[in-house]
Amino acid sequence: MPKTKKFDHRLEYIPTDIVSKIGQIDELKGRWITGAQLSPQVLGRLKRSVLITSTGASTRIEGARLSDEDVEKLMRGLDIQKFTNRDKQEAKGYYELLENIFDSWKKLAFNESAIKHFHQELLKYVDKDKEHRGEYKKQENKVHMVDEAGKSVAALFDTTAPYLTPKEMQELVEWTQEALQERKYHPLLIIGNFLVQFLAIHPFQDGNGRLSRVLTNLLLLKEGYLYMPYVSHEKLVEDNKPEYYIALRRTQKTLDEKRDDITPWLDFFFTILLKQAQMAVELLSKEKIEKILTKKQLAVWELLQKVEEASPGEIAKQTKVAQPTVRQALDKLLRLKKIERIGLGRSTKYRKL
Repeated sequence: MPKTKKFDHRLEYIPTDIVSKIGQIDELKGRWITGAQLSPQVLGRLKRSVLITSTGASTRIEGARLSDEDVEKLMRGLDIQKFTNRDKQEAKGYYELLENIFDSWKKLAFNESAIKHFHQELLKYVDKDKEHRGEYKKQENKVHMVDEAGKSVAALFDTTAPYLTPKEMQELVEWTQEALQERKYHPLLIIGNFLVQFLAIHPFQDGNGRLSRVLTNLLLLKEGYLYMPYVSHEKLVEDNKPEYYIALRRTQKTLDEKRDDITPWLDFFFTILLKQAQMAVELLSKEKIEKILTKKQLAVWELLQKVEEASPGEIAKQTKVAQPTVRQALDKLLRLKKIERIGLGRSTKYRKL
């Protein structure tokens, strides 16, 4: 049993529209796992593209000005003179840390020492941050909304006092670890709560927003959302930056009250996750279906494109593929939304959508 129930009350009553989004995300997650047999070359190309896109987006949310093209040049070792060293240092740290998450998430722990280590890696090239890399804050900090020029537009909310930060981080990480293990709540709810509370605490002097997005990738990968390296989560947040800040502010305003309410944040977070999952599944349909079907499955698919409809027996006869293999192929094509089933029992037939 979990030692701490500190955040349980936030997840007891979740509105039906948010529950519905979780269901849609998980349905798409299942479709990705089933259909994701893209070639290693395609996946490698997608991952490299996402590393650049995510690095550019995540650092721009915090006020950096590098375009995706600038990030790509930087990671190829080309000097880009027009930007400050800080922009370049932050981008390099983010890219390398995210690459490590994508490549090694199975081996990486989720605990306080790991979070501090990730912070150290995130800021390892940033000269101004060398005094506090990997250490919880010693001074007050606030969450600021920044414009495209990197200037603060408004202070959104106050954060946890430095002297309370170690205790609050310990409680948050322990609750999250135990809740994920116990499975009383859906993992997306647990991760959503962790992220909004992490941002409320703002445990480090700088780099909290960027680190929260790195941790988003790690936690979702660990919970089986395996498309994270192939569609940029950070870019979707950047594209919806005003809504991101509004959701955070609306939630944070309630966190000191008796009935704190994280639903504004969950609604935003799950909207982004749903869009990301939809984009991941679209990658499967955009890739030529030939790449994700075996030779015998492809024979079944080619036949169904030629005929109006056919039963498993008719398909087996015409393709000379054994019926069990035909059924496997039909199941896969159904999951990929390429065909539909008509009728039941012996009269079941299939046709192309």
